[in-house]
Amino acid sequence: MATALVVNGWEMKKNSDGPGSDKIIEIGANWIHGPSQENPVFRLASQYLLLDEECMSEENQSVDVGGHPLFFPTWLSSSGKKLEAEVMAPAVEVFLTLLEKCVEFHYTSRAPMSTVGEFLKTEALRISNDEWKDDEAKKLRQAMFSTMIKLECGVSGTHTMDDVDLESFGMYKSLPGLDCTFPGGYEGLITQIMNELPKDIVLFNKPVKCIHWNNRLSSGGGPCPVKVECVNGETFEADHVIVTIPLGYMKNHHNTLLNPPLPQHKLHSIQRLGFGTNNKIFLEFEQPFWDKDCEVIFLVWEDEHDLQNHVSDMKTSWIRKMSCFSVLKPSERYGHILCGWIAGHESEYMETLPEEEVLHTVTQLLRRFTGNPTITPRKLVRSQWFHDPYTCGSYSYVAKGCSGQDIDNLVEPLPLTGSKAE
Repeated sequence: MATALVVNGWEMKKNSDGPGSDKIIEIGANWIHGPSQENPVFRLASQYLLLDEECMSEENQSVDVGGHPLFFPTWLSSSGKKLEAEVMAPAVEVFLTLLEKCVEFHYTSRAPMSTVGEFLKTEALRISNDEWKDDEAKKLRQAMFSTMIKLECGVSGTHTMDDVDLESFGMYKSLPGLDCTFPGGYEGLITQIMNELPKDIVLFNKPVKCIHWNNRLSSGGGPCPVKVECVNGETFEADHVIVTIPLGYMKNHHNTLLNPPLPQHKLHSIQRLGFGTNNKIFLEFEQPFWDKDCEVIFLVWEDEHDLQNHVSDMKTSWIRKMSCFSVLKPSERYGHILCGWIAGHESEYMETLPEEEVLHTVTQLLRRFTGNPTITPRKLVRSQWFHDPYTCGSYSYVAKGCSGQDIDNLVEPLPLTGSKAE
């Protein structure tokens, strides 16, 4: 986008401290999801030779996993047991099948329920009671459903799947290709793009206070209809402004960010669409306690077989929302690091806690689920996207009662076609 605008005589201004950092872990975006030719990020990364040969291979690009990558999991229970893969596999298959059905409702028929969460829980329990007769295995699989729903909260960026609209869930398009990462970090892509821009064309540390649009004339009497006012009082005049800020920021600041206010249909869409939080908690270890081929460690709370919310007290139970840990690979690049995933209000509460308390709580969690009282991470790093002033969360989702029209309303340019505005 930036280079295309420059080539055509445009300028882009970005509010940030800089183009990247030299950390080996990604606090934000990590993967290229759907690395295939339809994906512009993948095309750019390939063009700049930022990916390894396996990621760029046609074989990798052709694999279609429906947005849920293949992995080698380890299942741990709250009683400190490692669960057998053959016991959990039927439940994984059922859950992924139900997710596919959620997607299909957008294309084939009217959804039987209003939210994804309601459908997943109702159908999972029905299938469980109909097909699995062994009571112990059934309860473990039902508890596993709870874990997978927590994971899906992170994938969708929501507190609960009960907030995600079932009929609109399938609007999200998953591209083919096995998810891949940048060996040198996502920063490499930003650096390459920045190198193609004219020097000093991107301005940093210029927080925007207000975008004055729909001006008939600029302050100097010229033809520029838009004025960008920064917090420090500096202003920039333009013919056009492209706004790419997160929906979370817009929800909190649309009243002051734009003058005149947005049209009512845009404001209603901003309010209807969902925006939630998904955070990462990285743990570094001297030596791994997980198997060499393990890619994901799932946490199964055995008392959650009823698929109800068991976070009754946020202070003592927020850690229950953590669904799993990803193993950062290869170890030659990262060392021995796990990335824990936690979404929703529990994730936002976690951000308010001292780092030492988070480390203690997560350590106790791992000791409980592994049955190993000696596990001791040597370092913790976490994201805090909800309290980031320029994101106010992680990403958007189609909330209950929303539709594609709400998304269309947001991308519709201003002034509106046919309006009296100039």
